[in-house]
Amino acid sequence: MLHWRQECRHSGSAFTLIELLIVISIIIVLAGLILGTSGYVQKKGQRSRAEAEIAAMSAALESYKADNGIYPQEPATDNLNAQTDINPNDYPAASLVLYHALSGATSGSRTPTEKSYFAFKPNMLSPRDVNEPVAAIRDPFGNSYGYSTANQAYPEKGFNPTFDLWSTGGDLELGDTPPRAHQRWIKNW
Repeated sequence: MLHWRQECRHSGSAFTLIELLIVISIIIVLAGLILGTSGYVQKKGQRSRAEAEIAAMSAALESYKADNGIYPQEPATDNLNAQTDINPNDYPAASLVLYHALSGATSGSRTPTEKSYFAFKPNMLSPRDVNEPVAAIRDPFGNSYGYSTANQAYPEKGFNPTFDLWSTGGDLELGDTPPRAHQRWIKNW
């Protein structure tokens, strides 16, 4: 009789296959919720950082204009059309103009030789390797910032009468067209 009681107690305390599957499925659902939330939080953090960087660069541009009488302007910035150019692959030349003017560095150098209006952090520059010359200013999503002065001469090419400075807010989505893409942009206007 004693032997039978010990056997019953032992089999009653073991997990069944169904109980294990339920516990595993609950863990999987919770992990999915956590991963989904962390992706959202990361994207929100990138947007906040881009907003802060755009505000800081805009303030530096105002200081540049106060000293020089004009915003940094070259053909690359005049030709970039904020109304229609939604692909960040078109922005590096214009963002390089912005980098040279605000950093005081020339020819892609990372060392200022002229007056500096803004100190760029290494993670804001492309490429990230500090031994290579700067090719563009990167937003937190890894794309170049857009910088256009075209609206000063051609009002139909921009949104802001002084300069346009923006981040696309991440990757382009399938079928993006200017009005829809502009809704996700982080911008100074």
